Amino acid sequence: MALPDDCFALDDSPLTVEAAQALIAARVTPRGGEEWVPLAAALGRVLARPLYATTPLPPFTNAALDGYAFRHPATAPLPITTRITAGQGVGALAPGTAARIFTGAALPKGADTVLMQEAARIMDGALHVPPGLAPGANTRRAGEELAMGAEALPAGRRLRAPEIGLAAALGAATLPVRPLLRVGVFSTGDELVAPGQPLGPARTHDSNRFTLMALLAALPVLVTDFGILRDDATETRRALSAAAESQDLLLTSGGVSAGEADHVRASLGRLDFWRLAVKPGRPAVMGMVAGTPLLGLPGNPVAAVVAFLHLARPLVLRLAGAEAETLPRLSAIAGFHHTKRPGRREYLRVSLRDGIAEKFPREGSAWLTSLTQSDALAELPEALELVRPGDALRLLPFQGIF
Repeated sequence: MALPDDCFALDDSPLTVEAAQALIAARVTPRGGEEWVPLAAALGRVLARPLYATTPLPPFTNAALDGYAFRHPATAPLPITTRITAGQGVGALAPGTAARIFTGAALPKGADTVLMQEAARIMDGALHVPPGLAPGANTRRAGEELAMGAEALPAGRRLRAPEIGLAAALGAATLPVRPLLRVGVFSTGDELVAPGQPLGPARTHDSNRFTLMALLAALPVLVTDFGILRDDATETRRALSAAAESQDLLLTSGGVSAGEADHVRASLGRLDFWRLAVKPGRPAVMGMVAGTPLLGLPGNPVAAVVAFLHLARPLVLRLAGAEAETLPRLSAIAGFHHTKRPGRREYLRVSLRDGIAEKFPREGSAWLTSLTQSDALAELPEALELVRPGDALRLLPFQGIF
């Protein structure tokens, strides 16, 4: 039967990645709230409100390199009358004189230009300035990077090392950030056994849950491991509803296809989408359980990773109040032949050597070693039907996403 508010009541066709991401943006509301954290603890967090410059950056005009400061133009030799180091308070420079100055030192009043020491010619204690030096050369003007009151960082920015450094340069000891998103993770399937436990007949160790938790570790979340859901409709519904009470997002793997033992989709109170026009990663579902968003990823390991990158990652960032972030991509040249079905996007595991991409020899989405022995995912667009050696490829490099 059609679930309440079912997006596919009239159209059961698979969605493109972009259409699924648009539904995430339209149907998911960022969590509110903020907390103040010390600057040293802010890495990876999401800025809750804009950060404004409470001081100009740089706060004073200074020398960009070691050299000699003077008032431009200098048409006659300039006696060197003072020496200025970084952090030293200075007065005014007398007209017609120069100062020995070092990188980061404040320009004295009366000076507006710095001649680099390598170009300086000193004779009898006076500086001879060569022609062609522009006024203001080799100086960093007060406020030229950020003026007082300018927006330094927007709300929603995920704080990386450069953002932390900028906040420090502006004197911020604490920052207002969004609370960490609470994400509960499940695996599903009677065949799964936790790592460390002995395997029985027809059993396999659960890998997806640990892969997903490792991927989540790079995002602004607090992860709760809810273990393995057995293939029982009542147990699945009860466990998901209970977890929804304490979590901002539920993330599952497996149990989202149309089989008799797939109970995650049937546990949703609202279905937002089901099935992607993607290989691997077709069976994926998003909906609501007791008011909490749930994203169900495929059970095959490679498919789960592909779906995580395109669905779970933007969903987590959306819920966490972060700016949308595109996955990093790079270009390469195909070193292989490959045919594909038009109308769906396909991701191939490839290795890179000197800009040439070679396809992993096996295409099955259950092969975890295809990820550990590859460097990237080659992204083949929907309309493409054939890849030939020498064709240009767009890649998702593992180094930038794992």
